[in-house]
Amino acid sequence: MNENKDHFELLRIIQKKPDSTQRQLAKDLGFSLGKLNYCIKGLQLRGLLKLKYFKNNPKKINYLYVLTPKGIAAKTSITINFMKMRIKEYKELKRELENK
Repeated sequence: MNENKDHFELLRIIQKKPDSTQRQLAKDLGFSLGKLNYCIKGLQLRGLLKLKYFKNNPKKINYLYVLTPKGIAAKTSITINFMKMRIKEYKELKRELENK
């Protein structure tokens, strides 16, 4: 579940800010660069994320992160599952409080 949460957060931020640098993404997510790279590679292998290269200036190449249609669908699915889990937890806590 933790990996899904990490992937969801990464997909969410990439969808909002696709031109973020890896350092910006790592900082926003509270990840190390190694963990961020691990997550990006995992999402790429699953076909949820593509990296496009573009030249920002003659000496530097940057990446643009793009969610694939499969990535958008996965983000939606993860969001729905996350919300279902939170609603279930809320209902359980509410029942516990009512029974006291």
